[in-house]
Amino acid sequence: MLTRLTQLEEEARSAIDSARDMQDLQAVRVRFLGKKGEITALLRSMGQLPPEQRPEFGRRANGLRDLLEQLLGEKEKELKEKEAADRWERERIDVTLPGYPVPLGRKHPLTLVTEDIKEIFTGLGFQVARGPELESDYYNFEALNMPPEHPARDMQDSFYVAPQFLLRTHTSPVQIRTMELLHPRLPVRIIAPGKVYRRDDDATHSPMFHQVEGLAVDRGITLADLKGTLLLFAREMFGPEKRIRLRPSFFPFTEPSAEVDISCINCDGEGCRVCGFTGWLEILGAGMVHPRVLQVCGYDPEDVTGFAFGMGVERIAMLKYGVNDLRLFFSNDLRFLKQFR
Repeated sequence: MLTRLTQLEEEARSAIDSARDMQDLQAVRVRFLGKKGEITALLRSMGQLPPEQRPEFGRRANGLRDLLEQLLGEKEKELKEKEAADRWERERIDVTLPGYPVPLGRKHPLTLVTEDIKEIFTGLGFQVARGPELESDYYNFEALNMPPEHPARDMQDSFYVAPQFLLRTHTSPVQIRTMELLHPRLPVRIIAPGKVYRRDDDATHSPMFHQVEGLAVDRGITLADLKGTLLLFAREMFGPEKRIRLRPSFFPFTEPSAEVDISCINCDGEGCRVCGFTGWLEILGAGMVHPRVLQVCGYDPEDVTGFAFGMGVERIAMLKYGVNDLRLFFSNDLRFLKQFR
C-alpha cells in the first residue's frame, strides 16, 4: 500500500500538469481527493495493514493529500491567470481602430418649421414672447373680447382644470400679458410660439397642437402693414413667387378680421385637387387689433393701432412638406421623421 501511495503521487502530479482548464483540474481533484477518490479509498482500507505499519501509512497518506491540495491550488492560480490573459487578449481595445458610427438624431419637422417662422419674424424686428400653458379664463377669453356666454367660446372651451383655469386654447393670452407688461411703451412687436389645446382629433386636427401668433402695436399701423408683413412671410416660407389674399372673416379680438390664403403650392393658383380647384390654400387668420383689447391693456385706441395674426405650425408644416395627415407628426415613426432635415 505504501508503494501504491508513491504511484498515486506520480499519477496525480502528471494529471495536474496535464490539466488544460478548470474543468480538467476539478476532475483531477475529484479523482484523487474526492469522497470516493483513490487516496480516500486507501485511507479507508488502512485497517488491513498490520498495526505497526498504520502510523507510517497514515502519515504518508495525509502528507500526500496535503501535497496534492498545494499542487492543485498552484495549478488553479496558473489556469486563472492564463484565462484572464486570454480574455484580455480577446477583449482588449485597439485604440488605433476607427470608432463605431453613432447615429445622430435630427430635429422634428415641427421644430424645423417653428424655427423657420421665428427666423423670418425676428428678421423683421419681432421678439419671441412666451406665456403659461395653464391659463386663466380672463387672459384666455375675457381680455380678448370674449366675455362669458360669448358664442365664440363654443369652438374653444376645452380642457378646464378648475372653474376659472384651463389649458390655453391659443397663444393670444401672451399678447395680452405682453401689452400689460410693456404699457405704455411702444412699439410692441412680438411672436408667441407654443403648445395649445382644443377638443379636436382627426386627420387635420389634434387635441394638442402648436401655434405661432404675432402682434404689432404702434402709432399709424394699418391693414397695409399687416398684408405686407404676411406677404413677406409667405414668400420666405413657401417661395418668392407666392401671392396672398385676405378674405373677410370674424375673430372677437380683431376688427376687421381676415382669413389669409396663399396661392396653391401645387398648381400656383391654376386650380387642382390640392386646393379644391380654387387656386388658394388657407394658412392663417389675422386682423387689426380690436379697440376693446387695446383698452383692456391700457392703450388708447384713438392713439395707437395694431395688427395680430395666428397660424398653426402643423398647418404650415403640412403645406411646406406635402404631408396629408397631421397625426404623422405625433406617431414617432422614424421612417417618416428621418425624411426631414
